[in-house]
Amino acid sequence: MKLTTMTQVTIDGVMQGNGGASDEDRRNGFERGGWALGKGDNETHAFINQTYQRADAFLFGRRTYELFAGSWGSGTEQDVPGWEPVMRALNARPKYVASTTLADPAWSGTTVLSDDLATAIADLKAKPGGELQVHGSGTLIRWLLENDLVDEMTLIVVPVVLGQGARLFPDAGPDLALDLVESRVDSKGVTIQVYRPAGRPQYATA
Repeated sequence: MKLTTMTQVTIDGVMQGNGGASDEDRRNGFERGGWALGKGDNETHAFINQTYQRADAFLFGRRTYELFAGSWGSGTEQDVPGWEPVMRALNARPKYVASTTLADPAWSGTTVLSDDLATAIADLKAKPGGELQVHGSGTLIRWLLENDLVDEMTLIVVPVVLGQGARLFPDAGPDLALDLVESRVDSKGVTIQVYRPAGRPQYATA
């Protein structure tokens, strides 16, 4: 399977608390949650629904897994009008969680990856199939990139600057070159950019 990521971020790179509830994630005094709600147009909504439908399996960090389990895993399709394909995919496909502390996941179809994560993910990627998808899970995505395990990443960039919140990429970290595979902008100014990691960047010499 190809390991792909899809992340909603702001112009200043924040990914924290993008969901529908303003109090979804209040870590470190974050007060500007729900910033992605209603921002994309119908084409962007369709793109997100279609992306989830492509997944053969999902991989999460623990925090995102618990958020998803509490929303997508416990409601009904009537609770998520317009996002039924996302709910169906998440509940029907295998789910893997990178965690050393989660012992008894309640969401059906969940497997906890607690030991030798790099080997476990490499084994998943070696299985036949389409996509092993990562949504949210910023800490996990950074670790996957550092370990050269990401095949493709999609950034959905919402035109807002928050000025606070956890960012997808840290202030200091490993560098990475990216090849642009696809780019589009919707009628509300939301851009979708699909990249493939391409090794380290080349820098100008003195």
